[in-house]
Amino acid sequence: MKQFIGTKIVKAKVMNRLDYNLFRGWKLPDDENGSDDGYLVEYLDGGEPNTKEYNGYVSWSPKEQFENAYKESGNLSFGDAITYLKQGKKVARKIWNGKKMFLFYVPSSSYIAMKTTQDNVVPWLASQIDMLSDDWEVL
Repeated sequence: MKQFIGTKIVKAKVMNRLDYNLFRGWKLPDDENGSDDGYLVEYLDGGEPNTKEYNGYVSWSPKEQFENAYKESGNLSFGDAITYLKQGKKVARKIWNGKKMFLFYVPSSSYIAMKTTQDNVVPWLASQIDMLSDDWEVL
């Protein structure tokens, strides 16, 4: 088998297995532990909604598997930010002064641009501090 690394964006909230089963209107199977820690996960990248409460496909994930697979936006590395830029997402550092500032990728020219607080768009180069920071977020 080949090895794969995920880069999916999801929404999630803490929810144990029993509460997830109750949310879905299901009886907890006798061979499952309802107090297992985990997350209700909403997938936003396809799949038909399977609940009235959420727009995306919803499932439950055990805590350890979820936390090994996902990082909270705002705690991303520069490498993660580059991956999301290439997917057409906007990214920014949490510490940037202007909340309107963000980066986006211009594929036709193969460069990264910044929208500034004055609504200007300028080419952007990363500093070493930017590259070593783990406070990137997807907007």
